[in-house]
Amino acid sequence: MAKKTPRPGRRLIVFALVVAALYGAVALSGEWKPKLGLDLQGGTRITLEALTENGQKPTPANLEEARAIIDQRVNGQGVAESEVGTQGGNNIIVEIPGQKRRDLVDTVKQTAQLRFRLVAAMASGQPQPSSSASPSAGGSASPSASPSKGASVNPKPSGSASATPKNRAPFGPRLDSTSPSPSAKASATPAAGGSASPSAAPSADPKGAPVDQPLKWQDNPGQAWLKRFAAYTCPKNQKPVNDSKTQPLVTCDEDGNKLLLSAPLIEGTQLTKAEAGIPQNQVQWVVNLTFDSTARKTFATVTRAIANQSSPLTGQQKQFAIVLDGRVISAPTVNGVIPNGQAEISGNFTQTEAQSLANSLKYGALPLRFSAPVVTEEGPTLASDQLSAGLLAGAVGLALVMIYCLFYYRGLGLVVIASLAIAGVITYAVVLAMSQAVGFTLTLPGIAGLIVAVGITADSFIVYFERIRDEMRSGKSLRVAVEAGWVRARATCLAADAVSLLAAVVLYIFSIGVVKGFAFALGISTVIDLVVFFLFTKPMVSWLATFRFFYSGHRLSGLSPEHVGTARRTRPSTAGGTA
Repeated sequence: MAKKTPRPGRRLIVFALVVAALYGAVALSGEWKPKLGLDLQGGTRITLEALTENGQKPTPANLEEARAIIDQRVNGQGVAESEVGTQGGNNIIVEIPGQKRRDLVDTVKQTAQLRFRLVAAMASGQPQPSSSASPSAGGSASPSASPSKGASVNPKPSGSASATPKNRAPFGPRLDSTSPSPSAKASATPAAGGSASPSAAPSADPKGAPVDQPLKWQDNPGQAWLKRFAAYTCPKNQKPVNDSKTQPLVTCDEDGNKLLLSAPLIEGTQLTKAEAGIPQNQVQWVVNLTFDSTARKTFATVTRAIANQSSPLTGQQKQFAIVLDGRVISAPTVNGVIPNGQAEISGNFTQTEAQSLANSLKYGALPLRFSAPVVTEEGPTLASDQLSAGLLAGAVGLALVMIYCLFYYRGLGLVVIASLAIAGVITYAVVLAMSQAVGFTLTLPGIAGLIVAVGITADSFIVYFERIRDEMRSGKSLRVAVEAGWVRARATCLAADAVSLLAAVVLYIFSIGVVKGFAFALGISTVIDLVVFFLFTKPMVSWLATFRFFYSGHRLSGLSPEHVGTARRTRPSTAGGTA
């Protein structure tokens, strides 16, 4: 049976087209420089001072738990190379490479204390000339603001079209049930303008309902809390809010409205899942939430109690507030029961905003609270001359490898140089693509991983070339030796690269910090070595074997009889022609 004739020319053309397509994809992003780590370009340093709920110094266990959660947030992909560590007994230090990573800075500062509360009263958060926000003698409040226009919370799954994105509802967002009745929807509409009627509020007990009974407290918060609410003014600049998990809260939403909220009903730690995505047949990003079994029952009980109900205190439809770090991100009304514990936060989110929020919630609430973080811009930790010296050393080492290959393999050494150059071109394109796709950041350990792979690539060439020489010593021609040597060298190189790749994977899984970057770069380089070896080096050698310069055994080809070791040795004759 005839063997299939190798076509190295076709394979080289296909390989060139693949490399061109790779660079074409990189060109679409418009970025031709890889992302550099903190040790190469500087970045942002965030210092967080941690305190417990009662203001005491945190325990080492709590501090380590908070450090691990923050590390998961900023290094969720594992290759962003952000450093998260502890300092002293109550500080967490975060170092983020790059000057424009404000998204990660905001993620670190977001402590993600998510809580669900009931809205007792709502009014404009700025000083008003009238006394519409002050409590009456009977303890009622007369809010002047419409329901919050923040993000809406909808049941999931929800096939209805009643979900209300941010700033699109005439009277604010809603907490929709899966299948609300038409009459229920009609009864959920507040009066035009969204203001409450003070006359609708009955006289309230001055002491108010117990704070540990939020459903009753919502209707009767008491004189003390109403006075505190009336006196409160929303600050112009966002400031940390003391959000206690056992007490009611007076705070503001993003539109400048102030709200009087009950004690928390559900904690963020009771979330089992938080994911960002775009629902089917919609275009807006949302954050999908799933509660645990305990919170699911609470959620069903509360939505059943306030769905389509008006507050006796304000006359408005009752609302349910979602509070993140002491600030209201949404205060939707409810028009049906949500029994399955699945909801979504929707609004005018960008992809980055939705993913950042989901990422913060997914890794749970931090066990600590932090004072205002100190954010500083840091320069590179290594001087530029030291970096240049390191790159120069790498270039000198690579040049010595190339010179040795030219000296020892002569003409075949050109294949080594071309293969290393192609590997470098592909590696640079892959680094650029990975920087855009998964946020891969290049650090000095990562560069070390790429340089180490040069030795792996050179080993593959040496194994293949020596196999070709072995075949030629057995009397085979160059063309036959190239194919026969490839069969034997291929298995050896695959085994060697498999070991290197396995080591990189194990190191990546069990290491932390910048060591992950080294392992990631080593793994990428090993895979690239296999691609270049199979799709470039082998076809290139097969193609060169068709040239007379190589198959005739020219002394500069590296395949001459003397160089290979197949030259015949003659015995010297004695005088008289006899042995």
